[in-house]
Amino acid sequence: MITDDTIAAIATASGLGAISIVRLSGTGSLVLADRFFHCAGARPSQRPGGTFVYGRVGLADDIIDEGLLLIFRAPHSYTREDVVEIQCHGGRESARRILRLVLDAGARPADPGEFTRRAFLNGRLDLVQAEAVMDLIASQSSRAAASAVEQLTGHLSDSLRLVYDKVISACSALEATLDFPEEDFPDFLAEDSSQQVDESVVMIDKLLENWEEGHRLREGVLVVISGQPNAGKSTLLNRLLGRDRAIVSPTPGTTRDAIEETFVLNGIPIRLVDTAGLRESGCLVEQEGMARAKAYIKKADLRLHVIDATQPLSKSDLDSLAETSEKPTLVLLNKTDLASVVSSSDMMTYDSIPISLISSVGLDHLLEKLAAKLDVNPNAAPHATLSERHRLLLDSSRHALLAAQQLLRPIRPEGLVPAASHLRDAAEFVGKIIGRVYYDDMLNQIFSRFCIGK
Repeated sequence: MITDDTIAAIATASGLGAISIVRLSGTGSLVLADRFFHCAGARPSQRPGGTFVYGRVGLADDIIDEGLLLIFRAPHSYTREDVVEIQCHGGRESARRILRLVLDAGARPADPGEFTRRAFLNGRLDLVQAEAVMDLIASQSSRAAASAVEQLTGHLSDSLRLVYDKVISACSALEATLDFPEEDFPDFLAEDSSQQVDESVVMIDKLLENWEEGHRLREGVLVVISGQPNAGKSTLLNRLLGRDRAIVSPTPGTTRDAIEETFVLNGIPIRLVDTAGLRESGCLVEQEGMARAKAYIKKADLRLHVIDATQPLSKSDLDSLAETSEKPTLVLLNKTDLASVVSSSDMMTYDSIPISLISSVGLDHLLEKLAAKLDVNPNAAPHATLSERHRLLLDSSRHALLAAQQLLRPIRPEGLVPAASHLRDAAEFVGKIIGRVYYDDMLNQIFSRFCIGK
């Protein structure tokens, strides 16, 4: 893709810092740099790629800052276009003033993700790798970052291209049989297509196996803390976070709204939610808090139900647990440092752990149980994982392949045309994942969530 316009954006986060970076990309980047960057020796447009030079940024009578100019000549740049990066002093104003100067010189503001979009359109990255850039930026743990790097280096793309090529090969072989009269029908070509379809389905199934892990790395696991007032829910939140996030008070009903925070367990982000105590109440505000608590419990990946073990087991606790009995649940019998009247033997139906949040007894055991319940393996090697977009398209491709399989078992001449149509659909779905098939609306949707400047 060759464009006439040059885009510009601030590539660093706003706020205080050592340096800020203003990035330009496009055929006019170096010519524009000549106008606002003043250095000794050759002008920026006369310098080779892969070099940098110190100078001053601004107009002749109005110098804004001093810094470094980095020069990348096409195709050896992030976008495969001529790219210029200005490293100036950090802070808010220098970068903003330089960007305004660049825009006044003839560049236009970059759209969100436009630098990476150009990298994709110019063939430097496929669409899966481009998405990995945003996953890396947004990663909440070292494990998520390692997974994104695996995807960025092309491991997932290689697997998807194998599926795409195999489906295209099966479709081509099948369509080749359509040129033969029925009496000369080459069975071996159709049989070869059928085998490749079977292999493609197996490959897709293997890819789909890691979607759940990818979902957890990107979105986090929702773990909801529930229980009656004063059971120790807010204390549990604070202990797991390692800081005092929720107010802890002996007054029942202190927590009236859901409090959500994130901590990382074995590389997986855990979205931990402290909820309002579940009890009978005439207070409208508390009733709304309990309604929100029940809504969170219904959509939780795991429920931590805290019970005050110094009090007799209440019908309210049992009813609440029974309402969501299908939900993965850990029952925490808290305050076991005091005289307990409830023990694990009273909770035979549920997986329970005796703990004391005041003294942190049982907290390590809780974390082990939590990791086991969520099937989090701390020793698992990082690998690229599917996003929701990938999963939906692979599911669609798989359904198309299964439809083709039905028409190829047994192989009948009248089934070849519809089978080939299904295979073309299957290839198109996979092509949309890696970007061999794309539309502007699809790209707009993907890159709109990127940062400006990336």
